[in-house]
Order: sequence, then C-alpha cells, then structure tokens
Amino acid sequence: MPPAPKEPPKLLHVFPSFNVGGAQVRFTTVANHFGAAFSHYLMAMDGDYECCERLSSNLRFEILRVPLHKGQILHNLYGFRKTLNRLRPTLLVTHNWGSIEWAMANWFQLTRHIHIEDGFGREEATSQFLRRVWTRRVFLRHSIVVVPSLTLKRIALDKWRLAPSRVLYIPNGIDCERYGELRRTPSQVPSQTPTIGIVSALRPEKNVTRLIRAFAQAKRIVDCRLLIVGDGPERAALEDLIRALGLTDAVTLAGHLDDPTIAYAQIDIFALSSDTEQMPYTIIEAMAAGLPVVATNVGDVSEMVSPRNLPYIVPPNSEQLAQALVHILRDPESRVRIGAANREKARANFDQRRMLERYGKIFRAEPDTLLRA
Repeated sequence: MPPAPKEPPKLLHVFPSFNVGGAQVRFTTVANHFGAAFSHYLMAMDGDYECCERLSSNLRFEILRVPLHKGQILHNLYGFRKTLNRLRPTLLVTHNWGSIEWAMANWFQLTRHIHIEDGFGREEATSQFLRRVWTRRVFLRHSIVVVPSLTLKRIALDKWRLAPSRVLYIPNGIDCERYGELRRTPSQVPSQTPTIGIVSALRPEKNVTRLIRAFAQAKRIVDCRLLIVGDGPERAALEDLIRALGLTDAVTLAGHLDDPTIAYAQIDIFALSSDTEQMPYTIIEAMAAGLPVVATNVGDVSEMVSPRNLPYIVPPNSEQLAQALVHILRDPESRVRIGAANREKARANFDQRRMLERYGKIFRAEPDTLLRA
C-alpha cells in the first residue's frame, strides 16, 4: 500500500487582535499563498476576527477560542499551556506585546516558537516600558524573533539583548506589479489641483490631526486637496477639526475601502503623519504606485524611500510637515522624478515574492538558512 499522505505542519498564530491591520494582512497574504501546505489555528486575544474575511475559502484554518481571565495571569498561563499540550502545534507564532503571555506559557519550549514584532503603540512611541523590555529579554531568548524593520532589529539586539542568531529581519512586501499598473486619472494632470492623500486607520498613534493642520497651512500658500482613506475611533474628532478649520470643501474623508489600492490612483502626493511606525505597508504601496512621499521620520521610513525622497521626511510636527508639502506642491517635475525613483526601489527591495519565500522557510522550520544568509 502507498504510504499515507503526510499531514501539513500545524501552526498556531496568536494576535492581540485579528482586525484589519498590517500584521494581519501580511499573515493572510502568506497563508493564502501557501494554501494547503500548512494548516492554521488562529487566536485573537480580543475576539475580533474581522480580517478572516481575507482568508481564502479553501485554506485549512480553525478559529481558536481560549477563555481569558482579566488580571489573572497565572490562570491564563495555565489555560494557554494546557491548550498547547492539547493541540501540539508544529509551531507557535505570536505577534507583538499583546500575545506575549503565550510565549510565557511556552517557557521551556513546549513547542517551537517564533515571535513577530511589528512595533509599539503610541504609549511607547518615544521609550519602552521597562517591564516589557525585561519580559522580552527573558521569554524570547530561546525563540526566533522576526522583525520587519531595521529599527526594530536594533532594539531587539541592543535593548532586549537577544542573541544575533535569534533575530531575523524580514522586510514587508507587496505585489508591486499590482500598484505599478495603476493609471493616473485626469485630476492628476499637473495643471489640475494636486491631491495629498493618506491611507490609514484613524487611530491616535497615526496622528492624522497633524496632517490636517499641516494641510491647512500648506493650502494657504498652494491650492491643493486632501483625501483621507480609512476609518477608526478618531474619525469624529477629525471631522470636528476639519469643520473648525473651514476645510470641509477641501478635505474628503472617504472612510474604509475594501480595496484601498484604487485610492493611490487619486493621489499626487502620499502623506504619513504618525507618531510611531516601523515599516508601514502604506509607504511601500505609495512607492510602488509611483508617488512621492511626505512623512514624519519614524521607524524605517527614511530608509525605505528613495534617496531623492529623503528631503521630504521630516521631524514629527505640523509646521515642518507643512513646509515639506508646500515645497513639493510647487515642484510637479520633482514629484514625477521622485515617484519614479520610489517605484524602482519598491520593486527592488519590497516585492512580496522574497517575503513569501522567507516566511515559507521559517514556517517549515528552516530559519537557520536565513540567519546564515
């Protein structure tokens, strides 16, 4: 008789939340790409599984619901370890600080563990909480830690004091060809009013307030429009600010788009005004779409954009953001040159094919081949 088909590796992924965000979208891209090569358990600590809508219908995945007891860490650790013993996954994959209790429950390496760290919330934009630093030092020291930014790699080595042999840098990647195929619309003809645009969740750490204030200053000098694509808890406050500044005719709050790709075809200048980022997907998307970027100098942003674009990466305040916007608004020829350079760099450095290859290796228990590269 022929041998029974080999069962695919079982991966248990734990997210603080599985709402739509960069880490979640990256996971769906990787999981959909490999299809039946892996089976997945999926745990969202807050019970939000919105991003499951992006998973392929023929994917092997199961939503895992483990009871959580607020403020009872020992009780939670017992439940998590009991679940690991029951499921015996091939690999435990945790994401960010909100899933760290699963790394603690896996102490003494009950199963192979990879921790993916994408960055910090607004409360740690300038410095990290010492308790969290020490927890990572202790409970991630025997794990493989994957980071998408060089800034985070430096933090993992210098602050968390993890061994270089345990830290793996895998830049985020996208389908650059998809964005490169976007066609410019009539509104983007240089003789027309240029549009500044942002694609972002409307959360406090994204500080879209800063962008609106910078836009208000820039518009007094150069005629322009602002397009804000995305939704979130800050929307009502942003609407109030837009009215207070008399910008209702100049700013469009487009809300959530199922396919935000089309937004980049409506934009002449991409803007990002965050307090904290690491390697934002939207910067890569804008670059792949051939757009110049005006952004706050957070995370890896200055290392992501092309050298031509560097003068428009500024400190996080509305005045300098406004100055950068005015300068690039007045120079449409530079916008074209910078956009072309950004597109070239996105294709060379941030195409998703390399990202998918590297995640496939770590999911198949081959991280050593990457760490030696």
